[in-house]
Amino acid sequence: MSDEEHHFESKADAGASKTYPQQAGTIRKNGYIVIKGRPCKVVEVSTSKTGKHGHAKCHFVGIDIFTAKKLEDIVPSSHNCDVPHVNRTDYQLIDISEDGFVSLLTENGNTKDDLRLPTDDSLLTQIKDGFGEGKDLVVSVMSAMGEEQICALKDIGPK
Repeated sequence: MSDEEHHFESKADAGASKTYPQQAGTIRKNGYIVIKGRPCKVVEVSTSKTGKHGHAKCHFVGIDIFTAKKLEDIVPSSHNCDVPHVNRTDYQLIDISEDGFVSLLTENGNTKDDLRLPTDDSLLTQIKDGFGEGKDLVVSVMSAMGEEQICALKDIGPK
């Protein structure tokens, strides 16, 4: 067997899954769940009693963490649901380009230039105004299932 026969496609994410399974009955309010292929924060959970021969059902109401749309799902409580890996990372804001992209400084000193400004109007004006005034701003970026979006802003004082 030679080395040429074993060619593996390299992935940047080391093959890590975007979701992990969790039993529906153990998911609580303020947790995360995937509904209709979208990562959601659970805002309401109600469990129905079992029928004569059936399973107890969990009714989930979730808000999409990127689009803020309300989604609902009903799952038997003994079945597994997909739960997204949700990460929040803070980056310092360096620059805002004319085409709506931001330039961010990572922990290790590199720049991250692939993020758009948020669609939320109040957050958008806070970022633009603060940047225009020359403040040092730190943005929180939420990432889940291969998507990233700016979700919060902190002012760490003037430059």
